[in-house]
Amino acid sequence: MKKIQDHYEVIVIGAGHAGIEAALAAARLGCRTLLATLSLDNLALMPCNPSIGGPAKGHLVREIDALGGQMGLAADKACLQMRLLNTGKGHAVHALRGQEDKAFYHTLMKETVEEQERLELKQLMIDRLIVEQGRVVGVEAESGELFGADCVILAGGTYLRGAVICGQVRYECGPNGLRSAKKLSASLQEAGVLLQRFKTGTPARLDAKSLDYAKMQIQEGDEEIRNFSFLSPALPRQQLPCWLTYTNEKTHKIVRDNLHLSGLFNGMVEGVGPRYCPSIESKLVRFASKERHQLFIEPEGRHTREMYVQGMSSSLPAQVQLEFLQTIPGLEHCRMMRAGYAIDYDCLDPLQLRPSLEHKSIEGFFSAGQSNGSSGYEEAAAQGLMAGINAARKLKGLPPCILRRDQAYIGVLIDNLVTKGTEEPYRMMTSRAEYRLLLRQDNADLRLTELGKRLGLVNEERYALFTAKRTAVERALATLAAINLSPNEETNAKLIALGSAPVKSGINVTELLRRKELSYRALAAAFSLPSLAPEVAEQVEIDIKYEGYIVKQKKEVERFLQLEDRLLPEDMDYKAIKELSSEAAEKLEKIRPRSLGQAGRISGVSPADVNVLLLTLEVRRRRQKEREDGI
Repeated sequence: MKKIQDHYEVIVIGAGHAGIEAALAAARLGCRTLLATLSLDNLALMPCNPSIGGPAKGHLVREIDALGGQMGLAADKACLQMRLLNTGKGHAVHALRGQEDKAFYHTLMKETVEEQERLELKQLMIDRLIVEQGRVVGVEAESGELFGADCVILAGGTYLRGAVICGQVRYECGPNGLRSAKKLSASLQEAGVLLQRFKTGTPARLDAKSLDYAKMQIQEGDEEIRNFSFLSPALPRQQLPCWLTYTNEKTHKIVRDNLHLSGLFNGMVEGVGPRYCPSIESKLVRFASKERHQLFIEPEGRHTREMYVQGMSSSLPAQVQLEFLQTIPGLEHCRMMRAGYAIDYDCLDPLQLRPSLEHKSIEGFFSAGQSNGSSGYEEAAAQGLMAGINAARKLKGLPPCILRRDQAYIGVLIDNLVTKGTEEPYRMMTSRAEYRLLLRQDNADLRLTELGKRLGLVNEERYALFTAKRTAVERALATLAAINLSPNEETNAKLIALGSAPVKSGINVTELLRRKELSYRALAAAFSLPSLAPEVAEQVEIDIKYEGYIVKQKKEVERFLQLEDRLLPEDMDYKAIKELSSEAAEKLEKIRPRSLGQAGRISGVSPADVNVLLLTLEVRRRRQKEREDGI
């Protein structure tokens, strides 16, 4: 046995979005932590789109921030353009999306990691997970160095046995030209970890000087200043525009004529690709009747001319990519700086993980991010944060922090992965959250900051801002409930001017604010109501307008918690429960759900099976009571 070079309480493998949040959380919670990365020049790398946020993803970033994570703070500082999406819909699906300066985002995160106490950063290729008697004890690097560990968090992204495919060319490689972690994949399998094969991809990058912007539609950022982080100051930012253009029949013909050269259709790609972010080849096959597809041309940074072609992922040969790109308005004379490609990679079957993200069969081994079959920077960061928290809590002898589905999108994300698994790269969407009216991006701090404080990740500055906002909202709601308006000529003239109906009797301001057409800002100006900070006014308005729906959803949560709070014993022998269907017994034995609620969400477990489990728990409870009573 080689000599142990050093020993850490937590070792994190991979310094992408999952790895950084995991390492920062573990270190901030007092653990001596090692963050190992293939390259110090690629921390927090954005190998694909130059953006953070969007529907559901923006919610995740806000939740990460409310719990004391780092992604939101860095995204605000590196932001090139910020937009609030889905503004024509309800507040539940409003979502921030920020175009990011990739290089600056990396710089900010690298600086944060390097300055963090109890956190060491090393450039290492980790080749082997060392497991003894069902427990992780360390890792071995390619250099031959051994590092001992009490917990190891895998955050390998798409580097596990990564292979790049471009046309009929295939070679072992990770994103951005970095090496593939081939030996680590084999080591995981030797340790009994089940792996699956997925695929992702990225589009070409174009030279900004070669584009004709007059032929495209400009997409400006919002004038109103918004941030992901509840800590970021509302300061003006110099925003860069994005550009909208479309494919056409010429584009489609070139792609169709060359499908046989695409890695997706010539057998070169092994893995299963993402349903909700398909390549241009997949789009044209799946949506054959569609005449055009929209593309967004997005800047990758303030100090680069690279432009990202959002919506044009491809694994066709480079020369074919350039040919079809030059059929698109505004891109007729484009020069391609980087060709798009597909990438195959290994990832864990997430059904092997507990809700804490610890492996069920290897104690102290956690996994987070694309290593678990998810896709996206935000999904990765959310899992990394929770893995880091739970590794630290395990070492302190504390129970894991498991967010429920009614508490956070993070809870929905992890519960879906570990309960249902995934047969393709998993993407978070608002439709996956049944309590999304409660899980809005605007109230992430009100939902989670108190928990972050108890966990030890929320500092005094953040907590003071949170309590000030919470107090301001409570006071504003009480104040408005006490303000009544008379049905006089002046009141009605103001209401009519605001596009609202006049009143025939006295009315409370709260009742007026429930009207769809009225905002707090408009009412405050018309009736000299108290001046509120924008985030407070937004919260007050939402609480009042959606009160009935929120109360209804909270009642649904109460019913949900009745099953969620009924924990299942870890030693339950499901195969011995004859009343269960054979499929249910098999699935329950494999997944070993934490609660009756989780059991009911497993595919193949019916309501009847849940009732059987409920009765089984009651019988166990009675027998336990009889033993305690000495009967």
